[in-house]
Order: sequence, then structure tokens, then C-alpha cells
Amino acid sequence: MLSAEELTRLSDFVYQRTGMLFEEKKRYYIDRRVAERIGATDSRDFTDYFAKLRSDRHEAQALINSFTVNETYFYREEHQLRCLSRSILPEVVRDHRPGDRIRIWSLPCSTGEEPYSIALWLLENWAMVDVYNIEIVGSDIDTKAVEAALRGRYGARALSKLPPDVLETYFEPEKKGKREIIQDLKESVTFTATNLVDRPSVVAQGRFDVIFCRNLLIYFDEESRKLAAAHLHEALNPGGYLCLGHTESMSRISNAFELRRFDDAIVYRRN
Repeated sequence: MLSAEELTRLSDFVYQRTGMLFEEKKRYYIDRRVAERIGATDSRDFTDYFAKLRSDRHEAQALINSFTVNETYFYREEHQLRCLSRSILPEVVRDHRPGDRIRIWSLPCSTGEEPYSIALWLLENWAMVDVYNIEIVGSDIDTKAVEAALRGRYGARALSKLPPDVLETYFEPEKKGKREIIQDLKESVTFTATNLVDRPSVVAQGRFDVIFCRNLLIYFDEESRKLAAAHLHEALNPGGYLCLGHTESMSRISNAFELRRFDDAIVYRRN
């Protein structure tokens, strides 16, 4: 168990690199993961491990990977996907010609369910999907999650909300309890490792027409949320749309977005 001083040092280290705030109330979560990393690196104790952590960027990434939460499934918060095809994209394409590129960003993408859901939903529910060049990018700070997304293999829980015909059309037959997304669909999504509170990391992804950033800001404090909001604003094309998680609100963080109420969801538009 970490001492109060060790917990503070470790939490500050994670916060400075990710914007995620882990304090005393999450000690159980921190102690277990740090103990695992101490064992994995053959460190003598926390002091020895922390010295390695500060000098080894690979171990810093491994620790960050262990702290991220990758609990998700296909078609999560389906009402936002309905809003995407019924309301958001019809507004976006008013300023585009057939064949133009439409960019959609899913951040954090976890193990791929979120951006693949967008691709599946548009193929099944948006008649204009083949009229435009749809580019979907999935990004996450967790490099292990990105690797899993690229593999595209999922168990029954992740797939439970998908209609049977979608499963049969876009997934390979089950093997060892998992089903793999067909290659054509894998190739429709690009995956990158990206840190939302690191501006160069965000700028490298380019500009987007729609961003899904769901259930990430809840792990940030006020300062990190404002920084994230500024980076999301910069990553959106003028008039672009931002979708947050149902418990999150951009209105309390930044006045650079206009709240839009559609039939299916409340979203935010870059002013």
C-alpha cells in the first residue's frame, strides 16, 4: 500500500501526462495497478519503481495503459448514432459536394467498439454513406487498447446489442468465443494513439466534422476539462459537432460551443 506521499507523487505523475485525476478516494484502484507494475518491472519497492517510471517512457506508457478504463460495447448510447445519421450528417453535408471527405473522430476509442459502431451504423442506416468519402479515426491514450482495436476480435458481451443480421454480415464466424470484424470494415477505420491534453498529439490528427468524445471528461478536473475543450474545439471544423457522454456537459466548461437539441440527442456545435 502506497504512503500518502507516494500516492501524491504517483497521482501527480499520471495527471501531468493524461489530465486524469486519481486521488485518495481511488486508492484501491491505484494501489493494485502500481503493485502489478512493480512486480512486472522487478522493482524493489515504490521508490525504485518511480525512478524507473520517470526515466523510461515505455514504462510510463505501460502505467498509463493500466489506469485507463476500456469498458464499452457496440451501439452504446445508440440515440447518438441515430442523431448522427438523421440530423448531424445531413447538416454537415450541406456544405459538401458528392465525393467530398467527411471526417469523424472517436476519442477515446477504447478497444474499437466505438468507431466500428459508427462505421456499422452508417452502412446500415445512412443512405448517403456511399455518396461521400467517409473517414473514421479512432484514437486512445491506451496503446494496448489501440492494438486490440486493430485486431478487431470481440466477445459476446461487446456484441450483445448488435442485430443478428449485422453480426452475420460484418463479422466472421465465431472462433474460441470471439468474432472478428471482416477485413473491409477494419480498413474503414484508422486507429492512432492520441492524448487529448497534449496539443501536438491532437493537432496531428487534423480537423474533423464530427467528434465523439464520450465519458472521458468525467475523469478530468476543471483545469484539464478546459484544456480538453480547447483542443476539441481546435480539432473541429467550423460548424462541426461534438458528442459527449450523457452525464457530461460542455456548457459548464466552455462557451466556445453552441448547444444543439435534436430529436435524438443533445450535442454541441463549434461556433
